[in-house]
Amino acid sequence: MANFFGPEMLLRIPALLIAITFHEYAHAKVSDAMGDPTPRWTGRLSLNPMAHLDPVGLLMLWIFRFGWAKPVQINPSYYRDPKKGILLVSLAGPLSNLFLAFITMVLIKLNLFFSGILSTFIHILFVYNLVLAVFNLIPIPPLDGSKILMSLLPGRQGYVFSQMEAYGPLILILLVYFGLLNIILDPLITFVHIGLDTLSNLILFRF
Repeated sequence: MANFFGPEMLLRIPALLIAITFHEYAHAKVSDAMGDPTPRWTGRLSLNPMAHLDPVGLLMLWIFRFGWAKPVQINPSYYRDPKKGILLVSLAGPLSNLFLAFITMVLIKLNLFFSGILSTFIHILFVYNLVLAVFNLIPIPPLDGSKILMSLLPGRQGYVFSQMEAYGPLILILLVYFGLLNIILDPLITFVHIGLDTLSNLILFRF
């Protein structure tokens, strides 16, 4: 806790706000694009961080690196194909974080920010987007990964899996409490990091 009010801790706040805002906006934008007016009606079709902020969730993310944002409300009955719609909306959030992680990795490799606070901020922004993308793809309710898996499963199996939703938050808390979440996340984050690194190298250094 010695660096609680240090520069890195303070830089986490804008980095978190950017990562969370783009994640939730992506959910809202895709749902809106498929004909669902609910995100627009509820004020979620916005890049204003205050529209997506859950103060307690942000505080938890800031201090403990485990938290949440305000979920985007959607109404799948507006989609032409509800199952496909839920799949695309659920993918949109993590993919937006992967995109931001890729962009920040490119900025780091181009060495556009040699040192100082801006360089530290770009690195923190990269880490948060990478971790949020991977974390949200875990197939445990209420994370996006659970909705993605539910959309891909056949009808009966999808229904059975959906019954797990009530226990999802408890499962996540237990994973965090017993230190199992990092065991799951670390290899996945490493794998995605390597993938982004390879892709950025192909684009930047192909010539």
